[in-house]
Amino acid sequence: MNFEFAKGSRSRILAVGLLAITVLFVGRLFYVQIIRHDYYQNLADQEQIKRLTIPAQRGLIYAMDGSTPVPLVMNDSVYTMFADPTTVTDIPGVIKEIDQVVGASNAQPNLDSLMREKNSRYEVLAKNLTTDQAEAIKKKDFAGIGFQQQSQRTYPEGALAAQVLGFVDSSGNGEYGVEGELNTQLKGKDGLLQSVTDVSDVPLTIGKHNISKPAINGTNEVLTIDRNIQSYAEQALAQGLKASANATDGSVLVMDPENGHVLAMANLPSFDPSHYGDASSLADFNNPIISDPYEPGSDVKTLTMATGVDKGVVTPDTTYNNTGSINVDGVNVSNAEGDKEFGDITLQTALNFSLNTGFITVAEKLGDGQNITKQARDTMYDYFYNKFKLGQVTGIQLAGETPGIVISPESVQGNAVRYSNMSFGQGLDVTMIQVASAFNSLINGGNYFKPTILAGTIDSNGNFQPAKQGGSVTSVKATTSATLRTMIHAARQSVASIAAKDKPGYYIGGKTGTSQQVVNGTYSDKLTTATYLGFGGTKETSKYVIMVRVTGPNFSGSGAQDAIPIFTNISNWLLGYLNVPPENS
Repeated sequence: MNFEFAKGSRSRILAVGLLAITVLFVGRLFYVQIIRHDYYQNLADQEQIKRLTIPAQRGLIYAMDGSTPVPLVMNDSVYTMFADPTTVTDIPGVIKEIDQVVGASNAQPNLDSLMREKNSRYEVLAKNLTTDQAEAIKKKDFAGIGFQQQSQRTYPEGALAAQVLGFVDSSGNGEYGVEGELNTQLKGKDGLLQSVTDVSDVPLTIGKHNISKPAINGTNEVLTIDRNIQSYAEQALAQGLKASANATDGSVLVMDPENGHVLAMANLPSFDPSHYGDASSLADFNNPIISDPYEPGSDVKTLTMATGVDKGVVTPDTTYNNTGSINVDGVNVSNAEGDKEFGDITLQTALNFSLNTGFITVAEKLGDGQNITKQARDTMYDYFYNKFKLGQVTGIQLAGETPGIVISPESVQGNAVRYSNMSFGQGLDVTMIQVASAFNSLINGGNYFKPTILAGTIDSNGNFQPAKQGGSVTSVKATTSATLRTMIHAARQSVASIAAKDKPGYYIGGKTGTSQQVVNGTYSDKLTTATYLGFGGTKETSKYVIMVRVTGPNFSGSGAQDAIPIFTNISNWLLGYLNVPPENS
């Protein structure tokens, strides 16, 4: 009896034990396969699925060479060398080859430890390898070593149009200029190549995890900049600064007044986009033509005159009595030193000799004829801000544009004294691109064109696709434009020594500007900014507008002395380059 009982008990114990073990296994399988399924699936994917980003090629940037686009910014192929530490077999051999072929400058530190990171499938060993360097290492056929092709930006023209172009930083993002403003379009979209591989990274059969998403390359942009005009403008600016005492900073803007196209933007100091890290100052990256608001001085007198003519309150022959100053709300506002044109004179004479009193008179005539009333200020603001677009961003396709300031008459500061100063170009902060774009409308028939730097694109077949031309809005009447064009031409002709240097047979006009620099919140009597703004072509059609700006922290020159020679140099050259026939031919 006892024997049989013991035998039965052991059977039951064994059965219970087997059942318990079975339950344990089933429970474990349920935990692994059901509850922890996603976790272990992810681990398997990390081991078996190879992911490779296919970098998009950054779009090229072209300039015009006459009517033909030519590349101004290109891409060179460079390679990133990487390792899959789980499959690398010859660590010493890889390190030796990197030392011999690549060198320390482009190689990562701690190569040995990087290739022993067994929890990683991707470790960068070296960057910016040339094609020859990558091919030399590939021939060694190291297990677990791969190469990823990338593009590196190159600027074959060096510093040409540097502030227009900007640069691409080490992370591949565009900064400043076109590179910054159009970074998304130029960058494109990276693609993805993903597949399940074996231990040797050989792709297995096609499955749901296999993805092939091609990269979308960036857009090839064509600028309105003419590389020949840009090059000459930069040379002329450098020569002009060298000839002007204490002139260290300068800009030249060349535009087509018939469509708002920017043909050249030259700035000094400058930098080389290929070596942007060598720039002497961060300020060198800025484009002062769009990012540096300043008081433009007498260039604005042309806009004040246009406002008065357009409203029908003055003509070039309107006279006033010039005593050298005008009292505005108890403040005496004077002409610049050296005024000799006293007595009854015309507004044409006031423009010729750049007399502040003449344009304060225009502002008064926009009111009650004796005072710069609220009505006068409202009218000036409407023209300056709404019609001429001063004090607001133009929307040109360049990074870093700033609006400047034109004080509204609704503001406490928008009083009669402020507007008397604005009439001759002080008391407002504007940019060169704003002033030149407004000036275009004075000489092209009265049409304001939004300035643009983009001429079109180059498609995947290498064909130039011109951009859709933007429309224009009317700033002044066509008759007003004709009047101002004649006045501005006469102002240049009134100085025989200046007019004599123009090529004969052409219709050239312009206006000087000399404004005081603001130092610690007050106007300096010794420091100035010199400008000249003018046009050239035939009597029927203006072919270009040129604006020159010369300044510096210790500069005290004038528009006539320092900016006009640069304008004249570029103007005479442009007439030949653009094949403009003289009117007496």
